[in-house]
Amino acid sequence: MQISPSASLAPYIKSFTVVTIDKDLTDEVFYPSGYIDLIINISGGAAATIINGKRKDTPDIELLGHLTLPTRLTVAQGTVVLIARIYPYAGILFFSDPLSEFTNYATDMYDVAKSESRDLYDRIIQANGLHTKINILETYFLQQLKKNETRLKKTKILQELSQQFFMNHHILDLPVMAKDSGISERYIQKLYLTNMGISPSSFAAVIRFNKSLQMVLNTPQSLTTIAYDCGYYDQAHFIKEFKKFTGISPSASRHSMIKNDTDLQQAVNIGF
Repeated sequence: MQISPSASLAPYIKSFTVVTIDKDLTDEVFYPSGYIDLIINISGGAAATIINGKRKDTPDIELLGHLTLPTRLTVAQGTVVLIARIYPYAGILFFSDPLSEFTNYATDMYDVAKSESRDLYDRIIQANGLHTKINILETYFLQQLKKNETRLKKTKILQELSQQFFMNHHILDLPVMAKDSGISERYIQKLYLTNMGISPSSFAAVIRFNKSLQMVLNTPQSLTTIAYDCGYYDQAHFIKEFKKFTGISPSASRHSMIKNDTDLQQAVNIGF
C-alpha cells in the first residue's frame, strides 16, 4: 500500500509505503533505489539487512542510506514495515549528520537521536489506524523541515544538478554541470558527498542502474539492448556494474524477480 505525502512534503518525500511480508525471505537481493528510506517496524516481526556481507538486525526505526554495495534482506513472514521514501537530495533536511555517515549502512535511529526517535516510534505504535500513524510521521518530518529550513537552498541546488543526469541520459559530465550551474567542480563534489551522501559519479551510476533494472524487470529486451539504451559501453560493462551493486547478474535478477514476490520488489527496490 502506497500513500502520497502532503503537499508540503511532496517536494522532499516521494511516498509512504506499507509492506507486509507474506512469506519468509532469506538473503533476498535488495537493489539500490537512489532514495533514502526511513523504515519503521510496525509489527514486531524480525528482519535483518546484510550489506556487503555484514548483518544487522533491523531495529524499531532505522535509516537506510544510499546503497552502492551488494545488499541482502532476511525477514520473517508477517513482518510489517512503514517506509518513508525520501528524495536523494532531501535527506539533509530531516537528518542532522552528514549524509555520508548513512551511506551503505542501516542506521539505528536510536543511536542518532534516541529520545526523539523513541518518542516518534512509541507514538506511531500506539496510534490506531494507518492514516493516523502516517500523520504522526508527517508531523515529525514537518518539524524537522522547519528546524532545518536554512538547508533548503543547498537542497534546491542539488535537485537542479541532479536533473541533469536525466536530461543527459544518465551520463555524468561534471565540467558541463559546473559550467551550466556556475559552481566549481570541487564544490559540486562537496555538495553531493556532504548533503546527499555519495559522489556525483556514484549517484549517476545508481540512476543508470535503476533505468536498467526497470528494463530487466518489465521488458524482454536483450542485455545488449538494455546496456546501450542505459548508457553503458557494452554488455560486459553493464553486467560488471550490475554485479557491483547487487552481487548477481542481470539474468539472475530477472529470473529472481519473476519467480519471487514482485510486489515487494516494486515497493522497495525500484527507484527512478
